[in-house]
Amino acid sequence: MSVSEEPVTKKRPHVNGYHSDGNQSEKTQYFNHNSNQNNFVIEAVGQTELEKFDSIFETLVNDLTKDGLNNEEIREIILRFKEVIHYNVPHGKKNRGLAVICSYRHLASPDQCTDDNLNRARVLGWCIEMLQAFFLVADDIMDQSSMRRGQPCWYKVNNVGNIAINDSYYLEAIIYQVLKQYFRSEPYYLDILELFHQTTIQTVIGQGLDLTTPPADGSIDLSRFSLKRYDSIVKWKTAYYSFYMPVALAMYMAGVTSKQSFENAKTILLQMGHYFQVQDDYLDCYGDPSVTGKVGTDIEENKCGWLINQALLKATPEQIQILQENYGQDNSEKVAKVKAVFNELDLKSVYLQYEEDSYNELMSLIDKTSQDLPKQLFIDFANKIYKRKK
Repeated sequence: MSVSEEPVTKKRPHVNGYHSDGNQSEKTQYFNHNSNQNNFVIEAVGQTELEKFDSIFETLVNDLTKDGLNNEEIREIILRFKEVIHYNVPHGKKNRGLAVICSYRHLASPDQCTDDNLNRARVLGWCIEMLQAFFLVADDIMDQSSMRRGQPCWYKVNNVGNIAINDSYYLEAIIYQVLKQYFRSEPYYLDILELFHQTTIQTVIGQGLDLTTPPADGSIDLSRFSLKRYDSIVKWKTAYYSFYMPVALAMYMAGVTSKQSFENAKTILLQMGHYFQVQDDYLDCYGDPSVTGKVGTDIEENKCGWLINQALLKATPEQIQILQENYGQDNSEKVAKVKAVFNELDLKSVYLQYEEDSYNELMSLIDKTSQDLPKQLFIDFANKIYKRKK
């Protein structure tokens, strides 16, 4: 139940078919800016910031691999790991990474907004993108998914398979290599280290909640679904690392030390993350694929989503029986029967009312809770996702 990502149709190199030599000229091969047209954070920071963000990626990759490439004993596997990074890290919408820079600009004083500090914020943004890649590579294996960002999931690529499990460990490990190189002398180094560790644990807990909601034998048991369970999955699997973490990193960089300020930010951002995920669940079923860039599959994949939980609260016993017999199966006729029940229950109207109420509650929460934090930071994020269609 991660926040959705735009498929990208541009082909990427396959294992054993290409090895990069680390030249800066590769950059155009690895970035497709069209894939980011649906990125609400880019609207806040601007296309120029996206270009600056992308421009440091190859430098980070070279920093991570140059020593290993000069060591004949491990050169072969480092070449492979370099390809792991290129295939899995830079092709998403980059919402999380860019949110660090956007937040830092709101939080930092003019004296703090130096080129060096802005570049450090970009480095932290890429660290979140590496964390995201780690989660997604592992998640795709667990979910047995086929496609990610418009290309085969990493484990589906020729000659990868279960080696992708080790590759996911590598994607997590390099985060701490980057943090050590760029932030070891900074006063907030320990804080950001602990935040990455804490957020990883929180997300793993959320993934566990998600994976163990359906029965282990693969059968369909909608009695295991509930809005309480859904709320927990969203909070732990998505909201902490997608919404709270980017802002918290920027707060540490800007010198915020008040525990209450971090608690206030967390309260706002976890609610915003929940609101965003409900939107995602709605768009998975009712969004226009030509706008969202993907065809939704939550029904087929037996997801404990917002729509099915709303349906279970409102359905008659007969409708619940239809849902029980047809939900969670990759069959177009069965999916149509589930959607028919959703339509009978008028879940579109339920969602639209939820969206309006939640946005008003969120704005009220921002007004009351932001306190010493810049209110506009949270308002900007909320306004960018309000009534989004993709």
